[in-house]
Amino acid sequence: MLSQEKFIKISLEINLFFQRIMKEHLFFIETSLHPFEEKNIAKAELLKRSFEELLYETTLLSNGAISKKFIKSNELVTPYTLKAEEISSKLTGASLDTNITRAQKDLISDPDFDYSQWLEIHTMNINKRSLNLLYETIEFKKRILQLTLDCSISIYLYPKLLKHLVEEAELYKEILEALLDKKIPEKSLCAELNFWNHIMEEHAQFIDGMLDPSEDKLKDLAERFIHIFEKLVEECIRSSERNIIRKSIRATESIKDFKKASIEGILECEIRSVILPLLADHVLREANHYLRLLKSI
Repeated sequence: MLSQEKFIKISLEINLFFQRIMKEHLFFIETSLHPFEEKNIAKAELLKRSFEELLYETTLLSNGAISKKFIKSNELVTPYTLKAEEISSKLTGASLDTNITRAQKDLISDPDFDYSQWLEIHTMNINKRSLNLLYETIEFKKRILQLTLDCSISIYLYPKLLKHLVEEAELYKEILEALLDKKIPEKSLCAELNFWNHIMEEHAQFIDGMLDPSEDKLKDLAERFIHIFEKLVEECIRSSERNIIRKSIRATESIKDFKKASIEGILECEIRSVILPLLADHVLREANHYLRLLKSI
């Protein structure tokens, strides 16, 4: 069982990261549906706003309580997040609460922070509310995916990308359910690495598929990353743990740099693609998150 301090710190950091990821998933669904899909668009927007409300509340509770490593990892916000939100909102007409990002840029880590029982109770409350909202979100994502597979709706997201959104939500659910018992999920190292290496592989696939055919060099780089992470997933069972961690760090550092260059190019309108700036920033933050996990093992 986690100590009071660890429970609070881990819970807040997990929620800060994943609440933002979830609300952005819903933004991507909302803005990729055709206008006449009014009910599904409204549902996506409602869930997105609910996550934004929770995220703002979590942000207020987190000041001082989260670790310095978490803040420095840039998995919560990057130097590009605010601009990416503003441009993506302008391009799509869909709303994003940029005040959350402004507040998160000012978060600090206080080594003398008081991890009180009051904060533990409020943190548990955040976990429970996040989990309830997540159940509804997973059900909605699965329904959109099934409707897409049945050719009942048309959406400007690959079915594989929709499945990807479901898998990340289910990982968040697994962590929150364990935190209800003040534990973290027990997974083999290989299972942990394979989940995120597969996520990085799929990011490269999506980037490749969304780049304009004229972007030959970037598409070649994306394909290279697909093969690198695919091989890491295959190698995990038969390689030594130390070797696969070292290789995963190297590969994730490289794809992080690729994603960083991509978001910079997209924000400056120098890359031809159908990638929203917020999606480019989103996958960069996930690489930053995975790097922090790798370095903590």
